[in-house]
Amino acid sequence: MLSNDLTSLITRIDFALISSIHIIYPPLTIGLALLLFISELIWVRKKDDKWYRITRFFEKLFIVNFGAGVATGVTMEMAFGILYGRFSQAAGPFFGQVLGYETITAFMYEAGFIGLMIFGWGKISRGMHLFATFNVALSSTLSAMWILVANSWMQTPTGVVYKNGIFEVTDWIAALFNTNVRSAFPHMLLASFELSLTFVVSVCAFFVLKRRHVDIFLKPFKYGLVALAVVAAAQVYMGDVLGENTLENKPAALAAMEGQYDAYDAQGNVNNAWNIIGWPNKEGTGLAWSISIPHALSLIETKTWNGPVRGLNSFPKDEQPPVVIPFYTFRIMAAAGGALLLISLWGVWLMARRRLTAEKASDNKLFLMIAVAMVVLPYLAVIAGWWTREIGRQPWIVYGLMRTEDGMSAMTTGLAIFWLIGFAIFESAVVVGTIWFLAKVVRQGPDLTSNIPGEGHEHLGQLDLPEGEHADHPEYIRPV
Repeated sequence: MLSNDLTSLITRIDFALISSIHIIYPPLTIGLALLLFISELIWVRKKDDKWYRITRFFEKLFIVNFGAGVATGVTMEMAFGILYGRFSQAAGPFFGQVLGYETITAFMYEAGFIGLMIFGWGKISRGMHLFATFNVALSSTLSAMWILVANSWMQTPTGVVYKNGIFEVTDWIAALFNTNVRSAFPHMLLASFELSLTFVVSVCAFFVLKRRHVDIFLKPFKYGLVALAVVAAAQVYMGDVLGENTLENKPAALAAMEGQYDAYDAQGNVNNAWNIIGWPNKEGTGLAWSISIPHALSLIETKTWNGPVRGLNSFPKDEQPPVVIPFYTFRIMAAAGGALLLISLWGVWLMARRRLTAEKASDNKLFLMIAVAMVVLPYLAVIAGWWTREIGRQPWIVYGLMRTEDGMSAMTTGLAIFWLIGFAIFESAVVVGTIWFLAKVVRQGPDLTSNIPGEGHEHLGQLDLPEGEHADHPEYIRPV
């Protein structure tokens, strides 16, 4: 047990900061790697040099994000040992090995191909470069799978026994393919695609709005809107599946997310209303006030009119998670996802009305400004979803087996403050640097002057050059 509650609070805030900042980078790495592969595949098959320019442009943004993800990921693994040493020791037989699998089968795999993807242009064939990009996308997805396996095991720990302070693995299949990961991994994968598609659509919308390189950015803009509409709709379904999994395996977490305190009223009747907004009373036994839709929670969770949904008051007080944070972060996540779906459908409707043609696209200023601004929505959704997931698991670090305070490292309050300040400075520097470099790449726009790699020869693609200048001007001659 830690020396005092203040040390415990600082430790929790520190790890929350570290994990919340790290979680914003991997989804873009995963999804954007796949989009780069698709973009490059279109270029290779259609030999349309505009897709080459698009691929190289978004590759620069990918590199910036990838570097930030690596830096914050290493920091988070350090934080496990520094802040949660007792958990790291206890869960090492499973947790440590899973992270080792991620390093070998995903991180090292990715490292082997990302160099070819970044530096191989013009040095290897188009087909081999496309193969390298594909493997970067695949390895990024494998990395996410292993991380979700580890985190989902903390949510639904199966295949282990907790004995003498150590989690001993008794069934590797049950532990790896635990109940939660079966829905959590697809949910996270869709979130990665949703975030990446929004990122691409927003960047393209910026250039269309500014009437810069519209001929280059319009096609990926429209393709991205259609794909985003499909993925956002699929994510609504997958979120419902994950909600049913939470109801079955972590009912206290589901009750906190929904502000559900009692399945039955004083007369023994069921009317599980869905609380749109609300606030707990001082006693923590119910909501002091709420705006609710009658029977909606039963319909959402049990698919019946009067299906009972277990409430927080059926759990011991010391096993109840906090309510306010998961209740509202869940709603932020759902609202952000719903807004993305509506905006993407708006874009599809404009396409159907032929208002996103090369001649008319830049005239839709309101839509384009909203499309640019919506880039913040998936980031809000990812962070809010992560908070919902992690805080909803409390007071357990390994659900039902190890309490969070029992997994913390023993340290003084002064040392906890030292680590909080150190990590906060580093994470803030990474965030500021990432935003600065991403903005710089976008301001510069795509490179329209470098040679386009061919099969055994080099040629210049179509260039957007100032009037009166030619491709053989020294300013526009670049090595591959």
